Amino acid sequence: MPRNQMSDTMDAECEGRGGTPVTAAARRFVETDKLLTCVHCGLCQSACPTYLELGTEADSPRGRIHLMRALEDGRLEASPEVVRHLDLCLGCRACETACPSGVPYGALIEAARPWVEEHRTARVRATRRMLAAALTTPWVRRTLFAPARLAAGISWKRGWLAFVAALPRRRRGPLPTVLEPECAARGTAVLVTGCVADTLFHDTNHATAALLRRAGVRVVVPRGQGCCGALPLHLGVRDRAAALGGSLARTLSETGADWVVSNAAGCGALLREYDHLLPGSTGASWVAGRARDALELLAELGLPAAREALPRAVAVHDPCHLVHGQGVQTQVRTLLATIPGIRLVDLPESDVCCGSAGTYNLTEPAMARRLLERKLRHVAESGADVIAAANPGCLLQIRAGALARGLPVRVEHPIDLLALAHGV
Repeated sequence: MPRNQMSDTMDAECEGRGGTPVTAAARRFVETDKLLTCVHCGLCQSACPTYLELGTEADSPRGRIHLMRALEDGRLEASPEVVRHLDLCLGCRACETACPSGVPYGALIEAARPWVEEHRTARVRATRRMLAAALTTPWVRRTLFAPARLAAGISWKRGWLAFVAALPRRRRGPLPTVLEPECAARGTAVLVTGCVADTLFHDTNHATAALLRRAGVRVVVPRGQGCCGALPLHLGVRDRAAALGGSLARTLSETGADWVVSNAAGCGALLREYDHLLPGSTGASWVAGRARDALELLAELGLPAAREALPRAVAVHDPCHLVHGQGVQTQVRTLLATIPGIRLVDLPESDVCCGSAGTYNLTEPAMARRLLERKLRHVAESGADVIAAANPGCLLQIRAGALARGLPVRVEHPIDLLALAHGV
């Protein structure tokens, strides 16, 4: 859409009923200079999953920035329609990769979410806070997921039962607090085990530690480290995100490790930006400066030759917060290519969101399903035997969808494929 047409359309929406401007009192929730970096060129549109699906300007990054500017200026009320456009944003940050002006869109939408929460009904706001608390409180989370863990692996293919079937069975016990390297030490990494990630994909943490040890890394696993804060931040519950982040930052920084390592893309992206979540915190700055994705660090350090061949066609799905939030993409393919027998095949739109996006498939199930169907069509076209996805949410979303559609494809974390090839 040409800029003048886009502006006319959005301005009409921003004027509110009767064209009467809205007061600007107490509306500052984002940094105005960051909003002004957008030149409305439209290059973000082809990268935005919701715009690809809906084709509406208000559901594109530049459209949402226009809405946020109008809210800031007091020209727009936080009506249910406006909130809906902002809610539909996945926070995938694909627009940041596409943007030639360096617009920090991720920071803008995350700053807007707590403000939007204030304009929901009390019931909806309470429900979202309860969800944030349930997912990040260890005993509540374990209680909620216990029935699903018992039924993991059963061949259910309908609705949410497909997600239960997609859960891996837990085979390993707790990780030791310290694991020494298998060869000459090259540094120490503190492993962030995560909250939902550790509950549902605990064995992947074991595999991560084992591979780091093979690469010469001493691994430290602090007890009771808790949630990083990413899930409540997605839900707009910034105060809880900051409290959890502050606690984790203190725990991690006390280790004095060389690297802070995560195998969950969403967690890793936030860890890199802890100094923005917790400005002025020495511990948060320490974490942000050392945060690395496990695959990124393994690609940098290198691994010994794999022990087993895996004769499979593998396609890589790039989790949004890995490729767009952390800039990690080629490293995944480089590591997988070291496994004898693996043939990497292309996955169309590999970096387009699958619809999981933290808690998005819980709060916006209709759009999440549309994006999952889009992803599954490409999975079927790829001809792959295995889809590699380095994020727990993506693994569950794509695996459950593939089971429901009867696609003959496995969906695995690249760490687990590497661990299988290395015999760990």
